[in-house]
Amino acid sequence: MWVRKTPVVAVAIVALLGALGVFAVIKTFSGGIKLPQIGPECTVRADGEVTLDYVQMANAATITAVGLRKGMPERAVVIALATAFQESKLENLDNGDRDSVGLFQQRPSQGWGTFEQIKDPRYAADKFYSSLKKVKNYQQMRVTDAAQRVQRSAYPNAYEKWADESAVLARALTGRATSAVECSVSGAPALRGAAAAAALMEGLRLDWGKRLPESATVKQAAGLTVQVKDANSGWRYAHWLVAHASATGLERVRFGDREWHAPDGKWQAVTADGVLGAGQVIAEVFD
Repeated sequence: MWVRKTPVVAVAIVALLGALGVFAVIKTFSGGIKLPQIGPECTVRADGEVTLDYVQMANAATITAVGLRKGMPERAVVIALATAFQESKLENLDNGDRDSVGLFQQRPSQGWGTFEQIKDPRYAADKFYSSLKKVKNYQQMRVTDAAQRVQRSAYPNAYEKWADESAVLARALTGRATSAVECSVSGAPALRGAAAAAALMEGLRLDWGKRLPESATVKQAAGLTVQVKDANSGWRYAHWLVAHASATGLERVRFGDREWHAPDGKWQAVTADGVLGAGQVIAEVFD
C-alpha cells in the first residue's frame, strides 16, 4: 500500500513557528499538508470567512466604530479596512517606509499629525475617513481607486486584493450579520471585576463617542449593559465587545437568543427562559 509521507519541510516549518510563537493563517501546501493555527484566533463569518488574531480583530472593530461614529457608509468602512490591511496588516506599527507609522502608515511629514497622534488608532481612522469623504463619488469607485486617492501609494492597485476580506468584516462589524464575530480567549484574563468593566466602558466611549447610547451602564463589578434600538445596532456592539475581549477581561456577551463565552469563543443559542429582549446587550467580565 502506498502511503503519502509528510514533507520534511512542512514539519520543520511547523516546529519553527511553534518555537517562535508566530501566529499563522492556515495555508494548504501543494502536497495537501495544512499548517495548524498557532496562537489566538478570531473568525468572522458573514457571506465569507476571515481569520485574524486578537490585535487585528480589535483594530478592525475600532476602525469600523470610528467610521460609523462619523456617519460614514458601509462602503467607506470597507475601503478603510482594505487600506489598513494593505498598509499594516491591521497592526498599529511603530514604523514603516520613511516616517510612516500606525494602521494606515500615515506620515507626520505629510501633515497627518504627530507620531503620537497617528499611533492612536481612533485618530488615524478619523483622519483617513475625513480625507476619504473629500473624494468625489468614492462610493462608486473600486476599493483600490478610492483608497489610492487618499493614500497616494507607490502601489496603487494593491488595496484591491483586500476588498473581499474587508467586505466580510464590514458586514459583521456594522451589525448586518448575526453572531458573526467569534474569538476564543483562553488563559488568565487580562483584567477582572471592576477594572475589566471600566476598561470595556472606556473603550466603548472612545470608539463610539456620541454614538454610544447614554443608557450604557456599568453593572458594578460584573460587567455592563448597553441599551440598543434594534438588532442591527445590538450586533454592532456585541461584535465590538467580542473583538476586544482579549485585552479587557470579557467573559460572556448576551444578545437576543445568543450568547458568546470566552473559553470556547462560540455564539450559542440560549434556552427560552434566558432569551433577552432586542433592546439590551449584556457583557459580563471575569470576577
